[in-house]
Amino acid sequence: MVFGGVYAVVVGSAILAQWGFFLATGKVPERRTEPLALGFHLVAEGVVACLLIAAGAGLLAGAGWARAAFLVGAGMLLYTAVNSAGYFAQRRQWPMVAMFALLLSLALVSLALVLRAAGV
Repeated sequence: MVFGGVYAVVVGSAILAQWGFFLATGKVPERRTEPLALGFHLVAEGVVACLLIAAGAGLLAGAGWARAAFLVGAGMLLYTAVNSAGYFAQRRQWPMVAMFALLLSLALVSLALVLRAAGV
């Protein structure tokens, strides 16, 4: 479960860092055009990120609750990776689409590894 734990902590931290960078550099046009939708989206992404960080740290520490938290967080990540890829595909920003495809693939690998370690 080391891969899943490290992956969750890294991806959760990256989500927070990416949003911090985008907001700090003004690269979020929805702040002006769709502020309410963006606000709800940021809360959802923040929940995903924090849950991934907590679950990843829990997996690395061997906490009993961590596997269930990881499964929920990974499921949330699967949704956000597909949704985010669609956002960037609409804007024809293919490197971002590729990044989210990679995140999705690695999330599936980490899920498989955690489930196998659990005997599922």
